[in-house]
Amino acid sequence: MHNSRLPDSVYGTAALACLSQPCQAQNVSTSRSAFLMAAPDESKQAKIPLYSAKYYQACTIGGILACGPTHTSVTPLDVVKCNMQIDSRRYSSIGTGFKITLAEGGISNLLRGWAPTFIGYSIQGAGKYGLYEYFKHLYADMAGAQTAANYQTPLFLAASASAEFLADIGLCPLEAVKVKIQTSPGYAKGLTDGLPKFVQENGVAGLWKGLVPLWGRQIPYTMMKFAAFENIVQALYTNVVPKPKSDCSKTEQLGVSFAAGYLAGILCAVISHPADNLVSKLNASKEATIGGVVSEMGWWQLATRGLGLRIAMIGTLTATQWAIYDSFKVYVGLPTTGAAPPSENEEEHAKKA
Repeated sequence: MHNSRLPDSVYGTAALACLSQPCQAQNVSTSRSAFLMAAPDESKQAKIPLYSAKYYQACTIGGILACGPTHTSVTPLDVVKCNMQIDSRRYSSIGTGFKITLAEGGISNLLRGWAPTFIGYSIQGAGKYGLYEYFKHLYADMAGAQTAANYQTPLFLAASASAEFLADIGLCPLEAVKVKIQTSPGYAKGLTDGLPKFVQENGVAGLWKGLVPLWGRQIPYTMMKFAAFENIVQALYTNVVPKPKSDCSKTEQLGVSFAAGYLAGILCAVISHPADNLVSKLNASKEATIGGVVSEMGWWQLATRGLGLRIAMIGTLTATQWAIYDSFKVYVGLPTTGAAPPSENEEEHAKKA
């Protein structure tokens, strides 16, 4: 059917149907949220073969669109969050944080670090999504069909961890400059003057000083983001959505993507928050060390300081990213992400037999 040992349930019956026979255009509602792209007429659009170079290219572009703009859009929240993590006495609450930040520099003060945020997370998004799709396919082929079908969640975890490990190497330098600009008023106007100043003060190696704690934040976050999303999608189609995924319109499938993304985002925020506090502290001070930060804050503060704001930020962010990513996949003629329940695949194969 398709050139892979990837089990049917990993991508769902909609994807497999497109490989074995021409896909029929589905009725799509004209009422869409602002971030959802309208699906083209699939009967007139050439299909992108799964796991081809064009497929991974599409997933990479989708990742850029999903991550760069969304992270940039929550820059004001990020500025307040980072300052709450660095100086919790002064920035004692979300409201106080916004009040102080606005008083010190107006609206522009809430947008500090938007450029390194946009560029850094566009790079990270390209690697996170594009490489996830690549590693998921690669590891399934390596494991074999039966093993991959029996151990889907470990496969999702391994693929997402591998993708994020590489993506963070590109993100780290820009994350370092971003945090410094956001937590040090007057340090720099933006990326063009902030990056040279940071390198002058810390050396080129200083740009990757926070790489290990960044891995500690982002790898668990991404493992939860992808594995939880894939499993929540399965659970929604099994227990909530009243019909199989293959019978849902693209708009309905994108709605499932958004709901699953939000639930996964809450879990992501909780599991990665201690490392997020570490990254902020390390990048804010040249003298800071991991041991020193842990000793200063304690494990409870590492896990909870600024957590409420981060849950609100990451939950919305993750849901929107999945909606944008899957909308782009639909736009170019690819199936939405997420495994169909095994029973649905069995029913589909029974119908074709």
